[in-house]
Amino acid sequence: MKKVVERPVDVFEAFNRAKTGPKVSEKEWDFKIIPQSASALKKKYGIKFNEKEVIPTDKDTINSLFLAGMEMLVQNGVYCINTGRVIKVTEEEVKEAIKKAPDKLVIGEGRDAVDMVPRSPQDSRWPIVQGGPTGAPVSEEIFLPMMQSYAQEAIVDCIVSGVMNTVEGNEPFPNSPWEIKGTRMEVALVRQACHKVGRPGMGL
Repeated sequence: MKKVVERPVDVFEAFNRAKTGPKVSEKEWDFKIIPQSASALKKKYGIKFNEKEVIPTDKDTINSLFLAGMEMLVQNGVYCINTGRVIKVTEEEVKEAIKKAPDKLVIGEGRDAVDMVPRSPQDSRWPIVQGGPTGAPVSEEIFLPMMQSYAQEAIVDCIVSGVMNTVEGNEPFPNSPWEIKGTRMEVALVRQACHKVGRPGMGL
């Protein structure tokens, strides 16, 4: 008999579970629980990788990876660093989330919008190309021209911003007003870069 999901695991439910889930230290999670679980499931499902193939295309390997991944998620849950607890989920909840997941995600606006869609192995559709230093520290002086250099490339579909290492010459310490101002400045400068190259609706 199929189990019914009583409540979807939305952001509110995940937050509640992050406060009440099993208590686990980050060290135990990183160095014991996850490695031991991965090793056991790799052996259980007979998973072997071809070193010459970055992304597996063999159907049996793909299926084994999915089954092992599902079992690992249900068995271990998701670790929340902030609370030091594990967010537990059931297989039914995971399958329900997969079933309700959108078939595409629109990134950007207007003529600069692009569709991010699930791609299967050997899919003929091109993937989304995200340009940017992806969270790496960037000098405040070159932040704008660097973002512009990514935005002006026709192959780039959307921008993944870097992080300014100073804000008006000040270090953006975590949980400080400078961190907030830095985040606002980064978004504003990336938007400015997109406008300068004629791609104002580019997704960030």
